[in-house]
Amino acid sequence: MQTLTPVIALTGLPCSGKTTISIELEKQLVKQGSQVRRLDGDVVRSTVCKDLGFSKADRRTNIERLSYIAKMFSENNVIVIMAFVSPYEDIRRNSRKIIGESYVEVFVDTPLDECKKRDVKGMYKLAQEGHMQGFTGVDDPYEIPLNPDLVVHTADVLAPENSRQIIDFLAQYGRL
Repeated sequence: MQTLTPVIALTGLPCSGKTTISIELEKQLVKQGSQVRRLDGDVVRSTVCKDLGFSKADRRTNIERLSYIAKMFSENNVIVIMAFVSPYEDIRRNSRKIIGESYVEVFVDTPLDECKKRDVKGMYKLAQEGHMQGFTGVDDPYEIPLNPDLVVHTADVLAPENSRQIIDFLAQYGRL
């Protein structure tokens, strides 16, 4: 039986810890000898998807593009870590459909108040003051995943431990 090369899709509110976990997870997987590519929402938005805004249609296009890129890497035995807010269930479901059996959805479950405390860019404050429209968690919803493959908590668990939980999950289900 051939092991599927995973595409790990970290989803959660802005400032929930997705990027921090993805960086730590990448380090741990590389240390184990894996080839890894990390796709981060902020980086992708300033490059591959800089033509897109934050409407639901643009968010769908953003995740579709990245899902196809992730699938290509995975098909070439490169583990992909996607760290995106990806706030809508139907868009995440479509990503799973595009990527197929390699898709592993990890919900980074962090309370909204904790995300606001971590917000070094001040985005939540700007959105609450009306200076940003369509900001997830303020005036645009975040739909909690209905059936994530794994849930990690960042309010009381640090990134190295969350990364270890993800690696253990992947190993347990024959993904590594």
